[in-house]
Amino acid sequence: MHGDGLVSAPDNVVEVRGLVTRFGSLVVHEGLDLDVRHGEILGVVGGSGTGKSVLLRTILGLQKPAGGSVRVFGEDLATLAPRERSRVERRFGVLFQRGALFSSLTVAENVVLPLVEHAGLTRDEAAPLAALKIALAGLPADAGARLPAELSGGMVKRAALARALALDPDILFLDEPTAGLDPIGAAAFDRLIATLRDALGLTVFVVTHDLDTLYAITDRVAVLARRRVILNADLATVAQSDDAWVRDYFRGPRGRAAATASVTEGN
Repeated sequence: MHGDGLVSAPDNVVEVRGLVTRFGSLVVHEGLDLDVRHGEILGVVGGSGTGKSVLLRTILGLQKPAGGSVRVFGEDLATLAPRERSRVERRFGVLFQRGALFSSLTVAENVVLPLVEHAGLTRDEAAPLAALKIALAGLPADAGARLPAELSGGMVKRAALARALALDPDILFLDEPTAGLDPIGAAAFDRLIATLRDALGLTVFVVTHDLDTLYAITDRVAVLARRRVILNADLATVAQSDDAWVRDYFRGPRGRAAATASVTEGN
């Protein structure tokens, strides 16, 4: 058991213990602890500068911590040999905020790429699998032949999601997935993520400021403040916290509207 009461458990996909992250003299995280459980959708929220995306990048192994440990599927990526690290990373699906698609490649080519590079398939072998992932992401079949610039914002998000699903990941990392989408498109994307989690048995780690997303699909919410996770519980528990930032965020006008909409949809 860790000092804050967190227990290492076999159903934890991610375990962060005592994380310290700094950039020069700027300390972003100090003594941060976090568990992500198998099969859950965990929402990560916090004010500007609390290091939400930095935490995501650190879990992915893209940002080296100054202290503490990060284990994913029981493995510390920092200690693994390149071949073993690659084996673990293949179990990740990542959707960055702006999609990060290759603009010169069609949607299908973007999805084929990881199948060729990491799964060792030929392009001909990868093509039908890419078409399946494009369909899973809720895109029409003809979207595969189009360039990212020819797609709407919502379709770009879905194309990037198709690529994130290419290698059949066990955990999906989403960085502000509904940013830039209109409310209807954002709600549809939320429903898609929930459906995929249920259908594919995914674990989902989503960094978001979208209150509607939090109310619609998350099982738990982790709140970053004061360089660490100050709360990690179901949304009803988090929303009742007396912490000033949490109170303003969840019980302000937008929070109340999102909660009301969630209850209405539930009925």
